[in-house]
Amino acid sequence: MKRQLLLAFCLVVPSAAFAGPASDAVKFFYSPVKWEADKQYRDRFVEPAKTLFDLNDQTPEGEIGCIDFGPGIDAQDYDDASIKKTLKLDEKVEGDIAQVTATFNLFPEGEGGERQMLWTLKQVGGAWKIADIESVTNGWKLSGLECRPEN
Repeated sequence: MKRQLLLAFCLVVPSAAFAGPASDAVKFFYSPVKWEADKQYRDRFVEPAKTLFDLNDQTPEGEIGCIDFGPGIDAQDYDDASIKKTLKLDEKVEGDIAQVTATFNLFPEGEGGERQMLWTLKQVGGAWKIADIESVTNGWKLSGLECRPEN
């Protein structure tokens, strides 16, 4: 009887509702919030995001690069505690590609702080690496930004 109930439960609950290893790769950037473009995290990325971050690094000193905000939160200002409290991750995996949707609020109160971000990951060498980040809320993709180093 217990086995039948467990089987029925597994058939009713969609597997995407459970976070897994790809979600863990994304959650790293939210607990606490980290700036994805920081060189110390470069090994967590693959193309096209990695190239964009590398180009951003070539911004001449004193100038603002093309990534002057937190791509994972789609903002510059935020409340860490609010993001931590409201963060929900939904993971969908097909082979070596995963998409993780992160939903959260930037601030404890007020409008305009709701965010939905779509992270695309690729499995490389047994680890999930981030390929792109998209703001569903504001309609842009990291891979769509143009970073050009000055000559």
